[in-house]
Amino acid sequence: MTILSGFLGSGKTTVLNHLVRQAAMQRALVLINEFGEIGIDHQLVAYSDTGVTVEMSSGCLCCTIRGDLVRTLREAVWRYARAGRTWFDRVVLETTGLADPAPIIHTLLNDGGLARLFYPAGVVTAVDAVNGDATLDRQDEALNQVAVADRVLLTKRDIADGGVVGRLEARVRRLNPTARLLPVEHGEVAAERLLPNAPGAPGRDGADIRAWLGNACDDGLGHENHHHDVNRHDHAIRAACLTLDEPVRREVLFSWLGALVSFRGTDLLRLKGVVNVTGEDGPLVVHTVQHTFHPVVSLPAWPDDDRRSRFVVIARHMDEGMLRDSLDTFIASMP
Repeated sequence: MTILSGFLGSGKTTVLNHLVRQAAMQRALVLINEFGEIGIDHQLVAYSDTGVTVEMSSGCLCCTIRGDLVRTLREAVWRYARAGRTWFDRVVLETTGLADPAPIIHTLLNDGGLARLFYPAGVVTAVDAVNGDATLDRQDEALNQVAVADRVLLTKRDIADGGVVGRLEARVRRLNPTARLLPVEHGEVAAERLLPNAPGAPGRDGADIRAWLGNACDDGLGHENHHHDVNRHDHAIRAACLTLDEPVRREVLFSWLGALVSFRGTDLLRLKGVVNVTGEDGPLVVHTVQHTFHPVVSLPAWPDDDRRSRFVVIARHMDEGMLRDSLDTFIASMP
């Protein structure tokens, strides 16, 4: 399942309107969440001949996720079947502009019934190139939507000032250096660029490890972020890269990750890691969003001779030094 996120007015519905007409969406079920008693967004989306669009207008998903979304997804397989067969193999969920995607991911991975049916293939977040900077200044929800994204759509570039676009791009990259940034004009973007066939992690051969981490560790991440304008709403958010030259024992790795998730999960917006674990032939891929662990992926081999462990962490009130000290403490205390 792909989550299409973005703050109010970011252009999600325009993007979705173009997506549903494309051949790549022929086996996609589209769900629209709307806020308020009367929903209108679903009326603005074109209905394709093969796709299904469903209105969910009972409120923000971050508030009603245990009700509407769980019930809709559990029933979707049979409710929207054709001739008694399930015709779709992916779901695209457009959230309300006020929703934080993290609770949705948590529900998909931790609800036993849903986890057997759906897997979060990624979060796509739309950011308005005209008003996005001001929105990020004011809205925590917008910051969270960018921080957990796998892909960020920079919409309305066709009507935005070039200088404004450049500053916004730089800000988005500071907030989430692992996300792929895609420019969008008139809401047009190819569905194949947004709907990966596999969950948001490196492929089984590990060849795209650097792409998954966004080359963040190779770009000296963590230093420029300390020069943020302190008046910015996102000044507390840091993106940091940690590297380890020596292998780490499995129990140390998961004890450290467990402590971060348990005690700082609310501030731990996203963590991605490719880890050299003692005794493993290939790296382990670890991935968390706030309090939620994605299933760990064990790759059969390293793609090259660089065997360093690398973690990219996007968090509030946690800088690179604090994260490294905490990891070193676990390494030292668990000989």
